[in-house]
Amino acid sequence: MKLFKYIFIICSSLFILNSASAKDLKIAFFASSSENGYNQAIWEGVKAAATEAGAEAAIYNGEFNGTLQYTQIEDVVTSGEFDGLVICPNDTVGVAGALEQAIAAGMKVGAALFPIGPDLETLEPQVEGLTVTAAGSPTAGATMQAEGVVEFCKDKDPCNVIIIIGLKIYPFDKLRYDVFLDVLGQHSNIKIGSTVEGNYSPDISLTGMTDALQATKNVHAILSNADQHLIGAEIALADAGYNVPDLYLMGGGASAIGIEAIKEGRWDATYAYFPFTEGYEAAKAVIGALQGKKVNAVFDMNKVGAIDPIVTKEVLDANPNWEAEWEG
Repeated sequence: MKLFKYIFIICSSLFILNSASAKDLKIAFFASSSENGYNQAIWEGVKAAATEAGAEAAIYNGEFNGTLQYTQIEDVVTSGEFDGLVICPNDTVGVAGALEQAIAAGMKVGAALFPIGPDLETLEPQVEGLTVTAAGSPTAGATMQAEGVVEFCKDKDPCNVIIIIGLKIYPFDKLRYDVFLDVLGQHSNIKIGSTVEGNYSPDISLTGMTDALQATKNVHAILSNADQHLIGAEIALADAGYNVPDLYLMGGGASAIGIEAIKEGRWDATYAYFPFTEGYEAAKAVIGALQGKKVNAVFDMNKVGAIDPIVTKEVLDANPNWEAEWEG
Protein backbone atom coordinates (compact mmCIF):
# COMPACT_ATOMS: atom_id res chain seq x y z
CA MET A 1 0.00 0.00 0.00
CA LYS A 2 2.85 2.37 0.84
CA LEU A 3 4.56 1.49 -2.46
CA PHE A 4 1.37 2.35 -4.38
CA LYS A 5 1.14 5.63 -2.47
CA TYR A 6 4.72 6.58 -3.37
CA ILE A 7 4.16 5.73 -7.04
CA PHE A 8 0.99 7.83 -7.06
CA ILE A 9 2.84 10.79 -5.51
CA ILE A 10 5.69 10.52 -8.01
CA CYS A 11 3.32 10.27 -11.01
CA SER A 12 1.26 13.19 -9.72
CA SER A 13 4.40 15.28 -9.33
CA LEU A 14 5.52 14.48 -12.86
CA PHE A 15 2.09 15.44 -14.19
CA ILE A 16 2.26 18.78 -12.37
CA LEU A 17 5.76 19.44 -13.68
CA ASN A 18 4.76 18.60 -17.26
CA SER A 19 1.69 20.83 -17.02
CA ALA A 20 3.78 23.69 -15.65
CA SER A 21 6.41 23.30 -18.34
CA ALA A 22 3.72 23.39 -21.05
CA LYS A 23 2.35 26.64 -19.67
CA ASP A 24 5.84 28.13 -19.49
CA LEU A 25 6.63 27.51 -23.17
CA LYS A 26 7.01 30.56 -25.40
CA ILE A 27 6.91 30.42 -29.20
CA ALA A 28 8.07 33.18 -31.54
CA PHE A 29 6.50 33.50 -34.98
CA PHE A 30 8.60 35.28 -37.58
CA ALA A 31 6.26 36.57 -40.27
CA SER A 32 7.64 37.50 -43.65
CA SER A 33 5.40 40.52 -43.10
CA SER A 34 2.90 40.83 -40.27
CA GLU A 35 0.84 43.22 -42.43
CA ASN A 36 0.36 40.58 -45.11
CA GLY A 37 -3.01 38.82 -44.99
CA TYR A 38 -1.56 35.39 -45.65
CA ASN A 39 0.95 35.77 -42.83
CA GLN A 40 -1.81 36.95 -40.52
CA ALA A 41 -3.65 33.70 -41.18
CA ILE A 42 -0.51 31.67 -40.43
CA TRP A 43 -0.20 33.65 -37.19
CA GLU A 44 -3.77 32.74 -36.26
CA GLY A 45 -2.83 29.09 -36.67
CA VAL A 46 0.27 29.51 -34.53
CA LYS A 47 -1.77 31.20 -31.80
CA ALA A 48 -4.41 28.47 -31.92
CA ALA A 49 -1.79 25.75 -31.41
CA ALA A 50 -0.17 27.72 -28.58
CA THR A 51 -3.49 28.33 -26.83
CA GLU A 52 -4.41 24.67 -27.17
CA ALA A 53 -1.15 23.69 -25.44
CA GLY A 54 -1.28 26.42 -22.82
CA ALA A 55 1.80 28.12 -24.29
CA GLU A 56 2.49 31.76 -25.16
CA ALA A 57 3.19 33.13 -28.63
CA ALA A 58 4.58 36.38 -30.01
CA ILE A 59 4.92 37.71 -33.56
CA TYR A 60 7.80 39.51 -35.30
CA ASN A 61 7.33 41.58 -38.46
CA GLY A 62 9.92 40.68 -41.10
CA GLU A 63 8.71 43.48 -43.42
CA PHE A 64 9.52 41.29 -46.47
CA ASN A 65 13.18 41.89 -45.62
CA GLY A 66 15.42 38.84 -45.39
CA THR A 67 18.22 40.68 -43.60
CA LEU A 68 15.85 42.10 -40.98
CA GLN A 69 14.29 38.69 -40.37
CA TYR A 70 17.71 37.10 -39.90
CA THR A 71 18.62 39.74 -37.31
CA GLN A 72 15.30 39.28 -35.51
CA ILE A 73 15.95 35.56 -35.11
CA GLU A 74 19.48 36.19 -33.84
CA ASP A 75 18.14 38.67 -31.28
CA VAL A 76 15.54 36.17 -30.05
CA VAL A 77 18.17 33.45 -29.74
CA THR A 78 20.43 35.78 -27.77
CA SER A 79 17.60 36.84 -25.47
CA GLY A 80 16.90 33.29 -24.35
CA GLU A 81 13.28 34.31 -23.87
CA PHE A 82 11.73 31.76 -26.24
CA ASP A 83 11.74 27.98 -26.45
CA GLY A 84 10.79 27.55 -30.09
CA LEU A 85 10.09 29.43 -33.27
CA VAL A 86 8.03 29.17 -36.44
CA ILE A 87 9.19 31.08 -39.49
CA CYS A 88 7.59 32.15 -42.74
CA PRO A 89 10.89 32.86 -44.50
CA ASN A 90 11.75 35.85 -46.67
CA ASP A 91 15.06 34.27 -47.72
CA THR A 92 14.66 30.51 -47.80
CA VAL A 93 18.39 29.91 -48.23
CA GLY A 94 20.06 32.74 -46.30
CA VAL A 95 17.95 32.32 -43.16
CA ALA A 96 19.34 28.82 -42.57
CA GLY A 97 22.32 30.26 -40.66
CA ALA A 98 20.03 31.96 -38.14
CA LEU A 99 18.01 28.78 -37.69
CA GLU A 100 21.20 26.82 -37.04
CA GLN A 101 21.96 29.25 -34.21
CA ALA A 102 18.48 28.72 -32.76
CA ILE A 103 18.79 24.94 -32.95
CA ALA A 104 22.27 25.04 -31.39
CA ALA A 105 20.75 27.04 -28.51
CA GLY A 106 18.28 24.22 -27.87
CA MET A 107 15.26 25.76 -29.58
CA LYS A 108 12.82 23.78 -31.71
CA VAL A 109 12.24 25.28 -35.12
CA GLY A 110 9.43 24.97 -37.67
CA ALA A 111 9.01 26.36 -41.19
CA ALA A 112 5.69 27.38 -42.76
CA LEU A 113 4.77 28.08 -46.41
CA PHE A 114 8.26 27.26 -47.78
CA PRO A 115 10.97 24.74 -46.91
CA ILE A 116 14.23 26.16 -45.56
CA GLY A 117 17.32 25.40 -47.64
CA PRO A 118 18.61 25.49 -51.22
CA ASP A 119 16.06 22.97 -52.57
CA LEU A 120 12.53 24.33 -52.59
CA GLU A 121 11.25 20.95 -53.76
CA THR A 122 12.45 19.11 -50.66
CA LEU A 123 10.06 19.20 -47.71
CA GLU A 124 12.29 16.94 -45.64
CA PRO A 125 14.50 19.04 -43.29
CA GLN A 126 17.58 20.47 -45.03
CA VAL A 127 18.84 22.20 -41.88
CA GLU A 128 20.06 19.67 -39.36
CA GLY A 129 17.78 19.67 -36.34
CA LEU A 130 14.82 21.40 -38.03
CA THR A 131 11.69 20.07 -36.37
CA VAL A 132 9.01 20.46 -39.03
CA THR A 133 8.10 21.92 -42.42
CA ALA A 134 4.46 22.70 -43.22
CA ALA A 135 4.47 23.66 -46.90
CA GLY A 136 3.69 22.55 -50.41
CA SER A 137 5.88 22.01 -53.46
CA PRO A 138 6.01 25.20 -55.58
CA THR A 139 6.68 23.10 -58.68
CA ALA A 140 3.71 20.79 -58.10
CA GLY A 141 1.38 23.73 -57.53
CA ALA A 142 2.63 25.73 -60.51
CA THR A 143 2.34 22.69 -62.76
CA MET A 144 -1.29 22.14 -61.80
CA GLN A 145 -2.06 25.83 -62.35
CA ALA A 146 -0.46 25.90 -65.81
CA GLU A 147 -2.20 22.67 -66.81
CA GLY A 148 -5.51 24.40 -66.09
CA VAL A 149 -4.61 27.04 -68.68
CA VAL A 150 -3.56 24.34 -71.15
CA GLU A 151 -6.95 22.65 -70.79
CA PHE A 152 -8.79 25.93 -71.36
CA CYS A 153 -6.65 26.76 -74.40
CA LYS A 154 -6.83 23.36 -76.12
CA ASP A 155 -9.39 24.50 -78.71
CA LYS A 156 -7.96 27.99 -79.22
CA ASP A 157 -5.17 28.84 -81.66
CA PRO A 158 -3.70 31.18 -80.79
CA CYS A 159 -4.51 31.34 -77.10
CA ASN A 160 -2.97 34.52 -75.72
CA VAL A 161 -1.89 34.38 -72.09
CA ILE A 162 -0.61 36.97 -69.64
CA ILE A 163 1.36 35.73 -66.63
CA ILE A 164 1.37 37.59 -63.32
CA ILE A 165 4.05 36.49 -60.88
CA GLY A 166 5.01 37.96 -57.50
CA LEU A 167 8.63 38.97 -58.02
CA LYS A 168 11.11 36.94 -60.04
CA ILE A 169 13.91 37.85 -57.62
CA TYR A 170 12.22 35.60 -55.04
CA PRO A 171 13.57 32.05 -55.54
CA PHE A 172 10.12 30.52 -55.05
CA ASP A 173 8.51 32.87 -57.57
CA LYS A 174 11.30 32.31 -60.10
CA LEU A 175 10.74 28.57 -59.73
CA ARG A 176 7.00 28.94 -60.27
CA TYR A 177 7.56 31.23 -63.24
CA ASP A 178 9.95 28.80 -64.89
CA VAL A 179 7.38 26.03 -64.46
CA PHE A 180 4.68 28.23 -66.03
CA LEU A 181 6.94 28.86 -69.03
CA ASP A 182 7.89 25.20 -69.35
CA VAL A 183 4.34 23.80 -69.21
CA LEU A 184 2.80 26.44 -71.47
CA GLY A 185 5.77 26.32 -73.83
CA GLN A 186 5.03 22.71 -74.71
CA HIS A 187 1.90 23.82 -76.60
CA SER A 188 2.39 25.71 -79.85
CA ASN A 189 -1.08 27.25 -79.74
CA ILE A 190 -0.35 29.08 -76.48
CA LYS A 191 1.30 32.47 -76.83
CA ILE A 192 2.65 34.23 -73.75
CA GLY A 193 2.11 37.88 -74.51
CA SER A 194 3.39 39.62 -71.37
CA THR A 195 4.64 38.98 -67.86
CA VAL A 196 3.65 41.24 -64.96
CA GLU A 197 5.37 41.30 -61.58
CA GLY A 198 2.53 42.02 -59.18
CA ASN A 199 4.45 41.80 -55.88
CA TYR A 200 1.31 40.40 -54.20
CA SER A 201 -0.38 43.79 -54.47
CA PRO A 202 -3.70 44.49 -56.23
CA ASP A 203 -2.59 48.06 -56.94
CA ILE A 204 0.75 47.08 -58.48
CA SER A 205 -1.00 44.35 -60.47
CA LEU A 206 -3.58 46.84 -61.75
CA THR A 207 -0.84 49.13 -63.04
CA GLY A 208 1.18 46.28 -64.51
CA MET A 209 -1.83 44.69 -66.19
CA THR A 210 -2.91 48.02 -67.66
CA ASP A 211 0.52 48.34 -69.28
CA ALA A 212 0.54 44.70 -70.39
CA LEU A 213 -2.79 45.08 -72.17
CA GLN A 214 -1.22 47.75 -74.35
CA ALA A 215 1.29 45.21 -75.61
CA THR A 216 -0.87 42.08 -75.66
CA LYS A 217 -4.13 42.17 -77.59
CA ASN A 218 -7.01 39.70 -77.67
CA VAL A 219 -6.17 38.16 -74.30
CA HIS A 220 -7.76 34.80 -73.49
CA ALA A 221 -6.26 33.79 -70.15
CA ILE A 222 -4.50 35.18 -67.08
CA LEU A 223 -2.24 32.84 -65.10
CA SER A 224 -1.17 34.11 -61.69
CA ASN A 225 0.37 32.63 -58.57
CA ALA A 226 -1.67 34.89 -56.25
CA ASP A 227 -5.31 35.90 -55.88
CA GLN A 228 -4.17 39.40 -54.90
CA HIS A 229 -2.84 39.86 -58.43
CA LEU A 230 -6.15 38.93 -60.03
CA ILE A 231 -7.98 41.58 -58.01
CA GLY A 232 -6.02 44.29 -59.83
CA ALA A 233 -5.95 42.41 -63.14
CA GLU A 234 -9.74 42.07 -63.17
CA ILE A 235 -10.15 45.84 -62.88
CA ALA A 236 -7.64 46.48 -65.67
CA LEU A 237 -9.35 43.96 -67.96
CA ALA A 238 -12.77 45.50 -67.37
CA ASP A 239 -11.38 48.99 -67.97
CA ALA A 240 -9.91 47.74 -71.27
CA GLY A 241 -13.35 46.56 -72.40
CA TYR A 242 -13.07 42.82 -71.71
CA ASN A 243 -16.01 40.83 -70.38
CA VAL A 244 -13.99 39.15 -67.64
CA PRO A 245 -16.17 36.01 -67.22
CA ASP A 246 -15.40 35.15 -70.88
CA LEU A 247 -11.69 34.82 -70.03
CA TYR A 248 -9.88 32.16 -68.03
CA LEU A 249 -8.49 33.52 -64.75
CA MET A 250 -6.33 31.26 -62.57
CA GLY A 251 -5.18 32.58 -59.19
CA GLY A 252 -3.32 31.23 -56.22
CA GLY A 253 -4.04 31.11 -52.52
CA ALA A 254 -7.72 30.13 -52.29
CA SER A 255 -8.48 33.36 -50.45
CA ALA A 256 -12.03 34.27 -49.43
CA ILE A 257 -12.00 36.95 -52.13
CA GLY A 258 -10.89 34.43 -54.75
CA ILE A 259 -13.42 31.82 -53.67
CA GLU A 260 -16.25 34.35 -53.91
CA ALA A 261 -15.06 35.38 -57.40
CA ILE A 262 -15.11 31.73 -58.51
CA LYS A 263 -18.59 31.19 -57.06
CA GLU A 264 -19.81 34.26 -58.96
CA GLY A 265 -18.26 33.02 -62.22
CA ARG A 266 -15.79 35.90 -62.57
CA TRP A 267 -12.69 33.73 -61.99
CA ASP A 268 -12.22 30.12 -62.97
CA ALA A 269 -9.82 28.58 -60.46
CA THR A 270 -7.28 29.11 -57.72
CA TYR A 271 -4.52 26.97 -56.32
CA ALA A 272 -5.36 26.18 -52.70
CA TYR A 273 -3.14 27.37 -49.88
CA PHE A 274 -3.96 26.66 -46.25
CA PRO A 275 -2.20 29.31 -44.12
CA PHE A 276 -4.04 28.66 -40.85
CA THR A 277 -3.30 24.94 -41.13
CA GLU A 278 0.35 25.64 -41.96
CA GLY A 279 0.77 27.79 -38.87
CA TYR A 280 -1.19 25.43 -36.65
CA GLU A 281 0.65 22.27 -37.70
CA ALA A 282 4.09 23.91 -37.57
CA ALA A 283 3.50 25.37 -34.10
CA LYS A 284 1.85 22.20 -32.81
CA ALA A 285 4.87 20.13 -33.90
CA VAL A 286 7.33 22.59 -32.35
CA ILE A 287 5.43 22.57 -29.05
CA GLY A 288 5.09 18.80 -29.16
CA ALA A 289 8.83 18.39 -29.73
CA LEU A 290 9.53 20.70 -26.80
CA GLN A 291 7.33 18.46 -24.67
CA GLY A 292 9.29 15.42 -25.75
CA LYS A 293 6.66 14.04 -28.09
CA LYS A 294 7.38 12.37 -31.42
CA VAL A 295 6.11 14.64 -34.20
CA ASN A 296 5.81 14.54 -37.97
CA ALA A 297 8.68 16.32 -39.72
CA VAL A 298 6.65 17.11 -42.86
CA PHE A 299 3.14 18.34 -43.58
CA ASP A 300 2.74 18.37 -47.36
CA MET A 301 -0.04 20.88 -47.89
CA ASN A 302 -0.85 19.45 -51.32
CA LYS A 303 -1.85 16.24 -49.53
CA VAL A 304 -3.21 17.26 -46.12
CA GLY A 305 -5.33 20.21 -47.22
CA ALA A 306 -9.08 20.00 -46.71
CA ILE A 307 -9.96 20.45 -50.40
CA ASP A 308 -8.56 19.66 -53.86
CA PRO A 309 -5.43 21.70 -54.68
CA ILE A 310 -7.03 23.31 -57.73
CA VAL A 311 -10.28 24.88 -56.56
CA THR A 312 -12.95 25.36 -59.21
CA LYS A 313 -16.69 25.98 -59.01
CA GLU A 314 -17.25 22.24 -59.38
CA VAL A 315 -14.96 21.57 -56.41
CA LEU A 316 -16.75 24.20 -54.34
CA ASP A 317 -20.16 22.77 -55.24
CA ALA A 318 -18.94 19.36 -54.06
CA ASN A 319 -17.65 20.86 -50.79
CA PRO A 320 -20.34 23.37 -49.76
CA ASN A 321 -19.17 23.63 -46.14
CA TRP A 322 -15.53 24.37 -46.90
CA GLU A 323 -14.32 27.90 -46.11
CA ALA A 324 -11.17 29.76 -47.13
CA GLU A 325 -8.52 30.08 -44.42
CA TRP A 326 -7.67 33.72 -45.20
CA GLU A 327 -9.30 36.80 -46.63
CA GLY A 328 -6.83 37.72 -49.37
